[in-house]
Amino acid sequence: MKLCASGGRILEVFLYWMKYFFIVCALFGFLTQALAIDREAFTITNYDLTLQVEPEQHRLGVRGRVTLRNDSSSPQKNAVLQISSSLNWLSIQSEKKPVQFVAQTYTSDIDHTGALSEAIVSLPQVVPSRGTVDLDIGYEGVVLLDATRLTRVGVPEEQARHTDWDQISSAFTAVRGIGHVAWYPVATDSASLSEENSVTQTISRWQKREGAASMSLHIASLLNQQILFTAVSTPLSAVSSERPEEANAFSAGSSEWNVPTFVIGNYQRLNSTQISPPNSIYYLPDHETAANSLEKDITELGNLSLFVGMKRAGSDLQVIENPDPDAVPFTTERMLIMPFRNDSAAESKMTLVYALALQKIHTPHPWIREGLAHYAQALHLEQQKGRQAALDYLDAHNAPLINVEKRANVTADEDADGAANKNSLINSPDNIYLQSKSLDVFWMLHDMLDASANIPAALLNYKYSEDHSPDYFEKVLEKTTQRDLKWFFDDWVYNDRGLPDFRVDSVYISELPQHGYLVTVTAENLGNSGAEVPIRARMAQGDAVKRLIVRGKSKASIRMEMPMLPQEIIVNDGSVPESNMNNNVYKVPSPAAQPAPSAQ
Repeated sequence: MKLCASGGRILEVFLYWMKYFFIVCALFGFLTQALAIDREAFTITNYDLTLQVEPEQHRLGVRGRVTLRNDSSSPQKNAVLQISSSLNWLSIQSEKKPVQFVAQTYTSDIDHTGALSEAIVSLPQVVPSRGTVDLDIGYEGVVLLDATRLTRVGVPEEQARHTDWDQISSAFTAVRGIGHVAWYPVATDSASLSEENSVTQTISRWQKREGAASMSLHIASLLNQQILFTAVSTPLSAVSSERPEEANAFSAGSSEWNVPTFVIGNYQRLNSTQISPPNSIYYLPDHETAANSLEKDITELGNLSLFVGMKRAGSDLQVIENPDPDAVPFTTERMLIMPFRNDSAAESKMTLVYALALQKIHTPHPWIREGLAHYAQALHLEQQKGRQAALDYLDAHNAPLINVEKRANVTADEDADGAANKNSLINSPDNIYLQSKSLDVFWMLHDMLDASANIPAALLNYKYSEDHSPDYFEKVLEKTTQRDLKWFFDDWVYNDRGLPDFRVDSVYISELPQHGYLVTVTAENLGNSGAEVPIRARMAQGDAVKRLIVRGKSKASIRMEMPMLPQEIIVNDGSVPESNMNNNVYKVPSPAAQPAPSAQ
């Protein structure tokens, strides 16, 4: 009997561990499958979310529904949903029935914590390519000021906290979306700040996929404070409510560059006497003087030549105070969050110029939007401090562009068929590269086309509803200026042919019969991209400047009449980005050292 009882116990233990073994095997199989999952197979096309914000507890609770579309070419049985690692998944359902999911921490720097709480969902049915599935979701947690992703790559903590300032608190609540805090579900591959451009490229891919998504929000806060949201349409209900338990409803339509962001605080709206709505300024208690100073800056900057006559429906801008005086400003569609100061600081004006420019044009092309906004900043500097200040601004932004182009090592042969390659302005997933190169494109057009008049005129003729092809903006510019710009757009926008590399090939000087000299300069472009570049002849007293188009891998000449002998010839003043700026100056030999001209 004892033997039998002992044997029964052994059998019971054996069956228990076998059951455990099978569970572990099943779980291991699920996780193995998860490791091979395509995280970017699904695009979230619609969000219908209800947010409960508890500022004093730093807490965020979210319930709602998301619609996923399979954008991959193959059927999918698993989907990925990611939120900030400071939030926890509570439930995921399909057709009111719980679905199986595994939650895990997924390292990624698209969130300020440096990690995501990832749910790998086993869908009840296989979703075919282009098919959709609705999921009801619930999650909650806290959103604290967290700069982990920055400090672990060496950013000083104080600086990091002024950059990643997102938080929920009773004094100030501001939570930005993709690339800052994953407060709404996303689905991306891992990105690391230690890998150059990894984060910006991942975010750019997600924004491009989400460009047509819509978002409906109901936000409730336990504090009776102003609730603001970045949206491309007006709030569905009043922005503030006397009943704190009453939800504020917002709707955001399709916009590739809109970063869904909500702000809650004890804000007051400035009763403007100079700027009329739709622009709005929201300030915190006792900061009305700073808000008035900001109002004057906006009025002044509205007279920038680029902005004259540029108006589009829904171009209103909410300017919202960040109580951190050293916080890095943040701009998205129809929202600017920045510190307010009593003085008109130059940095604040540059931020305002950028934000105002972003609202002025509605375009499906990120390179046009970002290029114009940064070009507006350069134009502002030129008008305030002169051309050299604008060129210094360009130079400060060109380092990322030069690095990318050196790595790409693009040759003309790769673009022989005229097809836009993956790193062209119209296709590049790298937002930093896009911003730098598009700025250069607009500044070169500025110099080529007498842009003080022609670029604003072209923008007035630009119509979003008619922009159905990459060359639409080129055609608008050509019609406005009566210039052939196809060669320029081929080299700089539609293809990535690298950067030019200019040098002075030769200088020939002959004395004029009456007085002065005729100087013939031949410039060579060792690079693959052509450009119109300034040629400067420097004399003991004054300079002479002319412009010359030098195509890629070619030479071109220009003649200049000068009252005295030049001392040096300089090709390019920094207005055209180059791969090598060390060979741009040609020292003109003294007359005695110059060889006699050969017989013709």
